[in-house]
Amino acid sequence: MAQQTVLVTGGASGIGLAVVQAILAEGWRVVVADLNAESLERCKDSLGPNGDSVRYEPMNVADEDAVIRAVAACEAEFGPLTGVVNSAGIGRDVPALDTDVELFRRMLEVNLIGSFVVSREVAKRMRERGGGAIVNVASVSGIAGNRGRVAYGASKGGVITMTRVMAVELATIGIRVNVIAPGPIETPLVQEMHTPEVRAAWMTTVPQRRYGSPDEIAGAAVFLLDPRKSSYITGQTICVDGGFSIAGLLDDVGVAAAMPA
Repeated sequence: MAQQTVLVTGGASGIGLAVVQAILAEGWRVVVADLNAESLERCKDSLGPNGDSVRYEPMNVADEDAVIRAVAACEAEFGPLTGVVNSAGIGRDVPALDTDVELFRRMLEVNLIGSFVVSREVAKRMRERGGGAIVNVASVSGIAGNRGRVAYGASKGGVITMTRVMAVELATIGIRVNVIAPGPIETPLVQEMHTPEVRAAWMTTVPQRRYGSPDEIAGAAVFLLDPRKSSYITGQTICVDGGFSIAGLLDDVGVAAAMPA
């Protein structure tokens, strides 16, 4: 297989960093793109020396001109991109009636429009080379009506629909577009934001009764990027959520009573 070079937005921390580490473990090259310069520096320290396998790129996905310049610079200085993982995103837990338009717009700008602009710019270049793979990171909140996620859920639901449309439009030119919808994942941000009450609520709805790890999302991303493993998969939403999205009634007491000793 030809050398793979993947751009990962939001790649300096959390799920994005786990994806970067998984890509390097495959022996591929990676562009770590992130808005936060301090996070990029910490990422450099954590990854250590990687020769010419890693490029670090400051990028604000909500700034269209900045994205266009960054993608052009990456291709000119680091070589053709064969894949992209759109992991950059923001989240807030705010009830619908308390959500102002400014927050809603900001969520759409970063999570949805940012993913679109990066995908569009990379896909234009992939088209010239006969294909590639795009993986968008959405959320189960883009599928289910989770409380407090009116803006976040709308943005991630938009990512899922955008993925399907782009998959259909780009299929004939060899570009696959898929989306991962994580459930609760133990990222630094989640560890900071999820109170014991929030964790208890998730545990009543996740059949596996645990949070996932960033590595579990990264494994799905690498699978979808790898043409040897997923060449006939496009337009799909892969839920990495411990069963949350397909769960019905979860009555541990009733199940335990019915199980043989």
